[in-house]
Amino acid sequence: MKKKFSKKWKESKQPRKQRKFLYNAPQHIKRKFLSATLSKELRKKYGIRSIPIRKNDVVIVMRGRFKNKKGKVLKVDYKKLKIEIEGIQIKKSDGSKVNVKIHPSNVKILELNLDDSRRVKKTIEEKNAS
Repeated sequence: MKKKFSKKWKESKQPRKQRKFLYNAPQHIKRKFLSATLSKELRKKYGIRSIPIRKNDVVIVMRGRFKNKKGKVLKVDYKKLKIEIEGIQIKKSDGSKVNVKIHPSNVKILELNLDDSRRVKKTIEEKNAS
């Protein structure tokens, strides 16, 4: 894996190569890494299992310290591959509060932000193409 990024690279057992693939990926591929599973109702409605997270989607945390907390997605961080959710904060030592960054694999989407009417159609087409 000498290049910075290669789509042809398949897999490796070495975590450093897996991390390199994630961090050096271009944005159109990183978008897919920021996908989360859909709730059972949304799965039936759209016929897909997961979709990339967007700002203003309503999600529930499924794992970790903030399990079962619901909130709206405030920010999607493509560089760190994390999301920030409304109402999920920790207190810093100086007393100020800061949003917690959570990996999207640990959340489930309950409501989709459908401001873009092509969002679901585009995702279904991508799934069928691959």
